[in-house]
Amino acid sequence: MLDISIRQLEVFVATAEYCSFTKAAEDLHLTQSTVSMHIRTLEEVLNTCLIERGARKKVILTEEGKRVYTMAKDILSRMEALQERRSEGAEEPLRIGTSTVPAQYLLPKLLSGFLKKHPHARYILRRGDSEHILDCLQKGEIRIGLVGYKNSDRSLIFQEIARDHLVLITENSEAYRALQAAGKTGQDLLDRPMIAREESSGTQHAADAFLQRLGVQAPNIVARMDNPESIKMSVAEGIGVSIVSDLAVSAELSAGKLLAFPFEPQAEARKLYIVWPRDALLTATELKFIQHVKAQTSAILLSE
Repeated sequence: MLDISIRQLEVFVATAEYCSFTKAAEDLHLTQSTVSMHIRTLEEVLNTCLIERGARKKVILTEEGKRVYTMAKDILSRMEALQERRSEGAEEPLRIGTSTVPAQYLLPKLLSGFLKKHPHARYILRRGDSEHILDCLQKGEIRIGLVGYKNSDRSLIFQEIARDHLVLITENSEAYRALQAAGKTGQDLLDRPMIAREESSGTQHAADAFLQRLGVQAPNIVARMDNPESIKMSVAEGIGVSIVSDLAVSAELSAGKLLAFPFEPQAEARKLYIVWPRDALLTATELKFIQHVKAQTSAILLSE
């Protein structure tokens, strides 16, 4: 029996239809070298040349390549039909992992919209800091992640979906209201006792990098907490100040529970990502969810 994978057929068909390795790679969220590798492997298994090699920019199929394309297209169509039949029955739930800020301020709306379009979809949600979610992806415990931190692991695909900024929050007291009225900024208050997130948090990664650019080597951290709600409550009680995502405190600022001091110059926008394993054969529902997230969050990126 030939050792041919569905992924190889998908890559070959996409390359043939786009007449381009580059466009096929973009459509399948792969690197161009990975696309070339899949096609070379398919040619080796079939012991034939599928694409004419030469200096042309446009991909041209050989006669054998045209025949294999027709058969590959038929196989993929039958696989899609089987997937649709499976979708009519008990479908595997989406296994999603998300870090704190996306979980609280993006995911509820995203899931609500997706379930309205796909009422039979189900999901299992894991929460943790960004590093924990990326670790779960690498171990195969989840299939899709929403995180606020991008590592250097080339086995994962990261696509930016939103941005937020860092602000320094304080209690809403007369003293801090006076400082705010005087035009003080976030960096004017960096010598105050500070409450920080856990070190593996995406927000904390961004805060540490920003403080380093400002030349702040040893902030006066009096506590570390893994729950943003606890941090906000502690700040409101006057225990210390904190550097947080502006998305995370919009409600408290509107209600007057906290004060926010922006940084000047403004802290670089922190990026939020949707991420999945590069070589994963995503299901139809997973692909639809990724497309839904990117479509719904595009307005956030355009507003930056």
